[in-house]
Amino acid sequence: MSLKFFKPLFDSFSCSWQESNIGQKGVFYSYVLGIVALLWFLWFFINKSKKGQPPLPPGPKALPLIGNLHSLDPELHTYFASLSQTYGPICRLWLGKKLGIIITSPALAREVLKDQDTIFANRDVPAAGREATYGGTDIVWTPYGPKWRMLRKVCVREMLSGSTLDSVYALRRRELRQTINYFYSQAGLPVNIGEQMFLTVLNVITSMLWGGTVKGEERASLGAEFRHVVTKMTELLGTPNLSDFYPGLARFDLQGVTKKMKVLAKRFDKIFESMIDKRQEIDRNGGMETGVGQENKDFLQVLLKLKDDEAAKMPLTMPELKALLMDMVVGGTETSANTVEFAMTEILNKPDVLRKLQQEVDTIVGKDNIVEESHIQQLPYFYAVMKEVFRLHPALPLLVPHCPSETSTVGGYTVPKGSSVFVNVWAIQRDPSIWENPTEFHPERFMEKEWDFSGNDLTYFPFGSGRRICVG
Repeated sequence: MSLKFFKPLFDSFSCSWQESNIGQKGVFYSYVLGIVALLWFLWFFINKSKKGQPPLPPGPKALPLIGNLHSLDPELHTYFASLSQTYGPICRLWLGKKLGIIITSPALAREVLKDQDTIFANRDVPAAGREATYGGTDIVWTPYGPKWRMLRKVCVREMLSGSTLDSVYALRRRELRQTINYFYSQAGLPVNIGEQMFLTVLNVITSMLWGGTVKGEERASLGAEFRHVVTKMTELLGTPNLSDFYPGLARFDLQGVTKKMKVLAKRFDKIFESMIDKRQEIDRNGGMETGVGQENKDFLQVLLKLKDDEAAKMPLTMPELKALLMDMVVGGTETSANTVEFAMTEILNKPDVLRKLQQEVDTIVGKDNIVEESHIQQLPYFYAVMKEVFRLHPALPLLVPHCPSETSTVGGYTVPKGSSVFVNVWAIQRDPSIWENPTEFHPERFMEKEWDFSGNDLTYFPFGSGRRICVG
């Protein structure tokens, strides 16, 4: 370290000091040299300790302040896949002040999602996501710990249990049959598959949430409002936000993303409050006045019962209840509708696949019958088609990014605490070293080998893996 660093300090002293005796100068310089020596030793030992730590993963050169933001592509999963072709199965890029780590191999995905699952079980909550989910109190963004385990238990054992799903089967069946009737009525005419499936899935989900609570025209108008708000929310959640790239600027909300999301969240909250009040009134009246009974039990009824359970060790709060409703509506509609649209596109582009599907349905179900949920396990080719759709078009190509709670090592590289870790399941499920003709829609590959959605095989995990695997 050069003594020139201290020159301004020396120059600031008065002339009277410069005229002091040599002994005093000697004492001063001794102190200065001692400080310099101490700083040098600190610098030496810090750098020595860093040399023992693995380096960050390789990646493209970052510019000052903005990092690699200037080179991002809107299709992040394809851009990340191209980076992996250049820099390897683990690489890094700077998203403003945020460090992003990209994982693009089954082996490294296993290190993150299985071997070090606990460390990587947290999320880096975006500003828009926090605003939409009552401060991040939902199952997606809640930090890993007792509260998250309670929320997951509520989802798996209560909301999405076999008995609960069976209890709302009639509601799902009704909505799907209405859609089928609509398509029949449009025979020979063009239809917007994406739009219709979005509306159908939204109606199915809201029917399961409070199908026994809202009826008739009110339910139809509610579905229309939800569709508008969900579309706007999805757009905001996908908008690159400076508040996420530069956390210090979050308080200023320079793009207005948080403000816009707050307005949309208030509209949802108003709807939730209305539905909760109606359900509580119905329950107080025993469900007799509206004809709502046990046969029409919905998710809202289940959640309110859990909230009022005084014996629970960790009771469900009202914000958490609403956040779970938000997860179901926002998280389930757009992704499900997109998947159905991808499936229809692939099937229509493959006449042989369509023919095999028709033959299987005619044989198992019958030409004059409608497919029921109970038929699915008896339709292996249909099941293979859906698995192939999830392989080529996973609902979340990068899953939900993980955030390590401590600095870790993955693939021989350092992954710092607080970084955003993207597991590119889209690229892994199209890897030519794993899949034969990976870009071809070929459902037969799932007839030849057993694959499931459990997340145990890190070559096929469209719904994630480990503790934070998708619950539904």
